[in-house]
Amino acid sequence: MTRLPALAALAAGTALAGCSLAPTYVRPAAPVPTSWPAGDAYLRQSEARLPSVTYRDIFRDPRLQAIIDQALANNRDLRVAVANIEATRAQYRIQRADLFPQVNATGAYSYRDSGSSGVVTGTDSGGTGTGGTGTGTGAGGTGTGTGGTGTGTGGTGTGTGVTTVSSARSTFQAQLGVTAFEIDLFGRVRSLTSAALSRYFAQEAAARATRLTLVGDIANAWLAYAADRSLLAVAQQTAEAARASVKLTDARLRGGVAPRTDLRQAQQILATAEADLAQQTTLLAQDVNALQLLVGAPVDPALLPGSIEQAAATIGELPAGIDSGVLLRRPDVVQAEYALRAYNAEIGAARAELFPRISLTGLVGFASTALRTLFNSGSFNYSVAPNASYPIFRAGAGRAGVAFSVAQRDAALASYEQTIQTAFQEVSDALARRGTITEQLAANRRFFEAAQDTLNLTNARYRGGIDTFLSSLDAQRQLYSAQQILVQTQLTRATNLVTLYRTLGGDSLLDATPQGPLTATGGEPDAAGVRAPAAAR
Repeated sequence: MTRLPALAALAAGTALAGCSLAPTYVRPAAPVPTSWPAGDAYLRQSEARLPSVTYRDIFRDPRLQAIIDQALANNRDLRVAVANIEATRAQYRIQRADLFPQVNATGAYSYRDSGSSGVVTGTDSGGTGTGGTGTGTGAGGTGTGTGGTGTGTGGTGTGTGVTTVSSARSTFQAQLGVTAFEIDLFGRVRSLTSAALSRYFAQEAAARATRLTLVGDIANAWLAYAADRSLLAVAQQTAEAARASVKLTDARLRGGVAPRTDLRQAQQILATAEADLAQQTTLLAQDVNALQLLVGAPVDPALLPGSIEQAAATIGELPAGIDSGVLLRRPDVVQAEYALRAYNAEIGAARAELFPRISLTGLVGFASTALRTLFNSGSFNYSVAPNASYPIFRAGAGRAGVAFSVAQRDAALASYEQTIQTAFQEVSDALARRGTITEQLAANRRFFEAAQDTLNLTNARYRGGIDTFLSSLDAQRQLYSAQQILVQTQLTRATNLVTLYRTLGGDSLLDATPQGPLTATGGEPDAAGVRAPAAAR
């Protein structure tokens, strides 16, 4: 029965701890239209929602998939992101531990040996003698007296003695104690724990944003290499044709048929092609370097594409869907929302600071002078010491703390809404480009075919003496320019599909929008109730 008060006090404190002064979180309305822009620049969108996709559904070339897989295992930015997840996860668990009492177990043994002293005093009278010296011995000491002439009486003797008493004692103790456990009556600790959890989820979303950016950057770098390979091939073909033209023109000049201006113009075409050839060779090497930096390891040359025509054909379409609510699944939007949730929870902690802070210190244990009787019922003891503190005067610091938290929450709200608006603008721009790039590519392809036919006809007319050499050179320049434009347009179309993948959230479309803990991260809850991050999936 003597244990009931301590247990009752602890149970009552735990039952009271549960309320929160944080404002109820309600997801803000998205500050963008519910549908994508419409008009001549945009494709007619399907009424269906955006399906769940992975990067393998969009980037279908096995070589590109292999490079992406290698990057997900080796990229340093992604490793930093995963390390940041682990750090914020540990911070959450540290903060969460404050919700529970810290129980300390102690065992102690002490030995004490001390001595005590006592004083003993005795008195006695000497014997009686005649004329001589009398000596008397008493229990307390010895006295000596000298008699006078005749009959004399011995003197009285007094003696003092010291007695020493020895004392030794052993003590054994075993205790369980709770020191200054805060009873979270007003939800301060619970609000801070909620804020730490939201920041953990925000960091997990940031890692997914890093992963999404990495996949998109690798796809763009792979396509850029393909385009430069095509441009290198165009420069090589043009240089070979220019060399043949220079050789033919030089022969005609020596034969007195062609003027020197024809030779110089042909040499200009050759010099331009040779300069482009050198530049494209440099760009190809730089493209490989960029890929290796993204991957974090050397890239097998066998995984590189041969031309933009070949590479662009492997990039799949990504339907956008009519509902702009898919933006709420973008990792950067999820990160901004969890940051907003964290600041919202911190308002509750700041408000709780305005109220008394109640803590409880308790001790339960056994103490005995002998080890064999340590755990007997008579050795049990306990103590309970509740404590309440309330600041009387803080010069307005408490209310200022609440105002500061509210201002931070308002700033986070504005950042969240701006993130959604930026995402909407990025998707709209990508859709505008997607809505017209097919027509532009078709037009540039027709231009290339016409330029190629024009060169063939002009060369035939020149050989037949109908057209001048200048017409042939102009046709050659037009074809060279048409080939370059066609390659750039093909690259633009392919990278536009990559941009749509990134701006619509990519693989994050597989994850649910945040309504609490991220339940679709692919991890299992651990002992602290936190799911393991899936940033490196």
